[in-house]
Amino acid sequence: MVEHVYRRASEASGLDAVVVLTDHEEIRRTVEGFGGHCEMTPEDCRSGTDRIAWAARGWRADAVINVQGDEPLLDPAAITGLASHLRAHPGEDMATLAAEVDEDALEDPNQVKVVCGSDGYALYFSRAGIPFRRQLPDEGEPAAPVRLHVGVYGYRRSVLLRLAGLEQTPLERREGLEQLRALENGIRIRVLPVDEAPLGVDTPADLAVAERRMLAETSG
Repeated sequence: MVEHVYRRASEASGLDAVVVLTDHEEIRRTVEGFGGHCEMTPEDCRSGTDRIAWAARGWRADAVINVQGDEPLLDPAAITGLASHLRAHPGEDMATLAAEVDEDALEDPNQVKVVCGSDGYALYFSRAGIPFRRQLPDEGEPAAPVRLHVGVYGYRRSVLLRLAGLEQTPLERREGLEQLRALENGIRIRVLPVDEAPLGVDTPADLAVAERRMLAETSG
C-alpha cells in the first residue's frame, strides 16, 4: 500500500519532492526497493504531525503536505490543488480537503466530519454526526451539507513546527483527532472542496476493498 500511495503522490504537480517518513527499517527497505525516497525518524514521535515536523526541521521548504499512508486511492489532482492553494495563498496557516457526502456518514465514527464557516475555514472536526439534524429545513431552505474530511494536510512550515511543539489538547485527546490541537490553539484551517472523498483504510473491510481497487488499477 505504501508504494501505491507514493506513486499517487508522485503524480501530483507542484511538489518539489515526495518523501516517506518512517521509523521502521522494513518500510525503509520496501520504499527504497521500489525506487522511492525515504527518511528515518525517531521512534518516540507521538504522531504523524510530530514525525513530519521532525523531518521538516531539516528541509528548506516553505510549505509541507502530509499525505497519510492510509489514503491509497487519493486522487493526485487533489494533492495538486492543495499545493497550488498554498503557493497562491502564502498567508494560509493550514489547509485540508473535504467532500460532501450522504448523511449515512454521520453514523460512522471512522469517517471524520467537518463543519465550516461561510469563509471556508473549519469550525470543528468530529467523529460524531455533525451537523446534527435536529429538524428538517424549511421548504426552499438548503440543508446544511455533510462534509467528509479527507485526511490530507498542507502546512506552512513555521506553523507545522509550532503545532508539533504544542501539548495535546483536551478535544484532541477526546476525539483522537490531531487537527483539533490546531483549532484549540487558534490556528485556522482552510477546507478546500473536492468532488469525492477517497476510500480511506480504517478497517479490515476497507483494506479488502482498497486492495481490489489497487489491483484493478495496476492490472488495467
